[in-house]
Amino acid sequence: MSTISDRQLLRQYEPVLRFTRGEEFFPTRAQHYLERCSLWVQQPGAEPELLLPEGAVTQENLGEDRPTGFGAVQYLKFIDPLNLAELAAFRLKEGLTKRPQEDIFHPGLGRLARVGYTARFVDALFSLSLLARGRVPGDTAAAAALSSRQLQEQHPQPAYHGRVLRQSGWLILQYWLFYPFNNWRSGYSGANDHEADWEMVCVYLAEQPGAEPVPEWVGYASHEFSGDDLRRRWDDPELEKVSDSHPVVYVGAGSHAAYFEAGEYMTEIEVTALNPLARLVDFLQALGHNLARLARGRAPVVRQSRSGVNLFRIPFIDYARGDGHSIGAGAEWAWDEPELLTPTPEWVKGYRGLWGLYVRDQFAGENAPAGPMYNRDGRVRRAWYDPLGWAGLDKVVPEAQTADALAGRIEELENEADQLRTQIATISARLHTLGIEYQAMQGHAHMRHTFLEHARQIQVDSGELDQLREALTENRALTESLGRHARRVAAGERSPAQAHLQRAHHPLGPTDLRGGRLTEIWSAISIGLMMMIFVGLVLFASQYLFVGLAGMVVLLTLIEAGARRRLHVLVQRLTVFLAALGTLVLVYEFFWPLVEITIFLAGAYIVWENIRELVRR
Repeated sequence: MSTISDRQLLRQYEPVLRFTRGEEFFPTRAQHYLERCSLWVQQPGAEPELLLPEGAVTQENLGEDRPTGFGAVQYLKFIDPLNLAELAAFRLKEGLTKRPQEDIFHPGLGRLARVGYTARFVDALFSLSLLARGRVPGDTAAAAALSSRQLQEQHPQPAYHGRVLRQSGWLILQYWLFYPFNNWRSGYSGANDHEADWEMVCVYLAEQPGAEPVPEWVGYASHEFSGDDLRRRWDDPELEKVSDSHPVVYVGAGSHAAYFEAGEYMTEIEVTALNPLARLVDFLQALGHNLARLARGRAPVVRQSRSGVNLFRIPFIDYARGDGHSIGAGAEWAWDEPELLTPTPEWVKGYRGLWGLYVRDQFAGENAPAGPMYNRDGRVRRAWYDPLGWAGLDKVVPEAQTADALAGRIEELENEADQLRTQIATISARLHTLGIEYQAMQGHAHMRHTFLEHARQIQVDSGELDQLREALTENRALTESLGRHARRVAAGERSPAQAHLQRAHHPLGPTDLRGGRLTEIWSAISIGLMMMIFVGLVLFASQYLFVGLAGMVVLLTLIEAGARRRLHVLVQRLTVFLAALGTLVLVYEFFWPLVEITIFLAGAYIVWENIRELVRR
């Protein structure tokens, strides 16, 4: 076993965080946050009740048992919203203060210009839903920024909470990062704002008898990604490292999600109620694609999954450019000594409430998160109780143990094959005996009952023998495959670093927009403009409503296609659509004549084939 301490291991592999310009919130100790918090409980249908006032909440008393009844939500409250005078003073100071270049955020290409018209329409519905949902007010976000700056001035050195555990031959280092606020929506046009934000980076080391553990994988928590897609192998060329021991994390602006490469990432929030429509559109797109292939004389293909942006998901951009402040080895700021979470302290395992404001958002996006150990509903996070399964590593053997695992499995399969052969020989011999007796009894009326019993047993044994021979064949194929893999491992060969990925984190590429800034403006106003035009048609030209709507759709479609340099695709799809529509019209108008012609041609074909058979004789 390694003699290095847990704290030394955490320091040896602690991540390097690289932020986007304009980021306002950085990792700090949860203790400093709690010092500014009050503790509340929200009972169903009642006003919030204060449990502990600001200044009375500590790590020591946070985890105390406080039964509050079913349906109650306990939550911390970081700050009180600014009043109008304070908010005005804050905004004025923001406007007059000249900020350093690394603190100024420039969004670049507008997010709505990156997606199609349907996605923008769903996004508009999402924006309207915020008017009815619970949400974090803008003055609260401003107060959080102000309080966070004061907190950072008092405790300027960033810190993380470290956890070390061992599971199935792996030594797992978890770096829990606590941010006072998530301002993704108000700061970067993202999906949500909420007080407090717990994020996690995980380094997986393979334990080796008598030697120091070796890093093999690293996993980053990141929005809708899960399982295998959360991790990268240590030798992956896209995994940037400092001094070959500190993985680099590109942090999403405001959201604090973690990425492996610098850039801007499209994040899509799924609207479950629209999934049937998404599947219908996917089917129609596949149908159109195959009709176009047939028109070009090419065979149709089966499209297994959607490519690009799902039309019925809400698109957001996560800016993880890495061009702002940085923390870690060789970076602008150094990490403070970590606060260990092993063994699990009471403030982590005893408190199941929210780490921040509870705004009663039905979709939970604007509600604060729970602590590192729990989900919002109070259940233990999988990343906490099963860090291997969380990153899809529960099926992966550490590299140093792979050869022994392969040899052991091959030996098991060979033993299974011997047992199968013995069973096959036994049943085969029994079948031979039954077959001889079956033939001997044929035609003897007095042995009818025994004859039928033999027939039934022969059928049963034949089926069992078939299954055993199939199992033996599969056994041999698997054994040979494992043998080939064992030889590759012995030769030092490894599978491609990203072979495990189903949907890799990759930043968006450049988008070619013909109109540039004008196209961005059009993308921003098009949905609202469409809604206003619709109302105008209803109020002032209702007699031309359908004609007006058709004209509006045609105009919007042409503008969209032109802005994205896809007029040729539009023309192609329109041609296919009109051809399909014309075919349907012809089938409808001449259905019975077509049926008669089809039956006549089928009969003529059958006659022709049968005559050819006679001629060959």
